[in-house]
Amino acid sequence: MTRRQSYWNYQWYEPTHPRQVKGGIKARSKRGAFASKWWGRRWIQVLESFNIGARLSRGRSYARRGQVADLSIEKGEVRARVQGSRSQPYRVVIKLKTLAKKDWIRVTASLTERPILGARLLAGEMPEDIETVFQKTGLSLFPGKRGDLETDCSCPDWSNPCKHIAAVYYLLAEAFDQDPFLLLKLRGITREQFISLLSGVGGTEKQKIDTSGKPECSSFPPQPLPTNGEAFWRGGESVVFDAGPVEKSTLTAVLPRRLGAFPFWRGREDFLEVIAAIYQKATLVGEAVWEGECGPAKPESKS
Repeated sequence: MTRRQSYWNYQWYEPTHPRQVKGGIKARSKRGAFASKWWGRRWIQVLESFNIGARLSRGRSYARRGQVADLSIEKGEVRARVQGSRSQPYRVVIKLKTLAKKDWIRVTASLTERPILGARLLAGEMPEDIETVFQKTGLSLFPGKRGDLETDCSCPDWSNPCKHIAAVYYLLAEAFDQDPFLLLKLRGITREQFISLLSGVGGTEKQKIDTSGKPECSSFPPQPLPTNGEAFWRGGESVVFDAGPVEKSTLTAVLPRRLGAFPFWRGREDFLEVIAAIYQKATLVGEAVWEGECGPAKPESKS
């Protein structure tokens, strides 16, 4: 029978096996590398660069077996329960240094200089150039050094990270894959706050940020609607709308991507990809109807 020797007291003990978890969060990755998007893979690469790669690998099997019972991501903190060999799951806490509000104002202000980056992020895709934006402002999106991370697990393992913490690291990479705003949230800002801040610092020259860091946005003068409803829908003289040349957007399924995917979706197909395909088909049909290529089916004549 296989036995292992304790490093500290040289006592022999039986190897343990984790208890099975019902409804645990299983990793989407069955083999090979974790995460499919560059920012999810980048998360793992950054952690491995802290010379803890060998320890991280011990958590892969835990993540793939679904040993993580639950996981929550808040500002600067991740909490999870990971089932080991004991009856009660171990409590895992991972803390990451958050960015101050003034730092997020600088980041969003820099993003307005390249609107396409903000648009791609709102569409659920983390642009690779966003790391350059953070570096330009003297900040880092990902942990810059090992000291930025503070981890703790209630298990008796002396190593840090232990396999329970490592399992959570891998699931975080997949959660970021599904919703990049979760990475921003871990860094200290929610999706709603980011969008509000991005809208507040961009736009007209009258918009400014006061010393308290709160965006102050100017508003357009109210435009009364015409009293003649028919003229309104027809676009009569009382309605002035000149948006200039309109270019067809290459972004698809912007609304669901902005809302974000389920971070721990475990369906066979990618949730956002399925929704994006449906939106794309609906868009093509809508364009065809608009251009007169197709329309509602004509009622069949009754004999």
